[in-house]
Amino acid sequence: MKELDIFPLELHRAGLSMGGKRVLKDIDCQIGARPQKTFVIGPNGAGKSLFLKLCHGLLQAEEGTVHWGGVAGKDARLAQAMVFQRPVMLRRSALGNIDYALRLRGIARAERRDRTEALLKRTGLGHLAKVSARALSFGEQQRLALARALAFTPLVLFLDEPTASLDPAAAHLVEDIIEEAAVDGTKVIMSSHDLGQAQRMADEVIFLHRGRIKEFRIASDFFAAPKNDLARDFLEGKPLWWRRRSIYRNGGAK
Repeated sequence: MKELDIFPLELHRAGLSMGGKRVLKDIDCQIGARPQKTFVIGPNGAGKSLFLKLCHGLLQAEEGTVHWGGVAGKDARLAQAMVFQRPVMLRRSALGNIDYALRLRGIARAERRDRTEALLKRTGLGHLAKVSARALSFGEQQRLALARALAFTPLVLFLDEPTASLDPAAAHLVEDIIEEAAVDGTKVIMSSHDLGQAQRMADEVIFLHRGRIKEFRIASDFFAAPKNDLARDFLEGKPLWWRRRSIYRNGGAK
């Protein structure tokens, strides 16, 4: 899949509503293949998960456009993978979860075996190959979900807070897999509520607040001196909910 070029991802005034409420509003951004890791951060309810699903095509924009610059349609979708905070495990072994996904793509048996064994070893699950995926610990399941997603060597890997429910040791193992995938050339677009993690891993940051992008910058610049006042307060740990009324009465935050 790496020979295909689908970048940049361009969103122009993209919007989304749910239950009659606008949850993503006037999203304008362009995400390229580089830098390698784009983190989406913001307070609870900012729209981080919805933004990822919109980019990935699981949700359709009700206004504006979402466009992959290189190719469109099926080719763009096949070049992407997504891992959720709580991944779904098939009623199969760890090995069977990866093998089945590869079989759906029409991969021959011998190649499926080689890829599956390599991925289980790469994610530290080789000794659990024959264990039921649903009997694995949550951290092991998350690593298996990553292995399954990486089986197709996607150009883009969307990650929705993949370490949110993990202890530090399990989170570190997942982070290592993500870093290795990025080094291997996969573009990572990841939401996170963990600012320490974002500072360690992100190359660039999208800061969302109430469904709008308030800042999109190189990570080192963003964390050193955010330009947006909401982003600055967020990094300082100040609650943002109390500013809601004055923000919208005055026409929006800077």
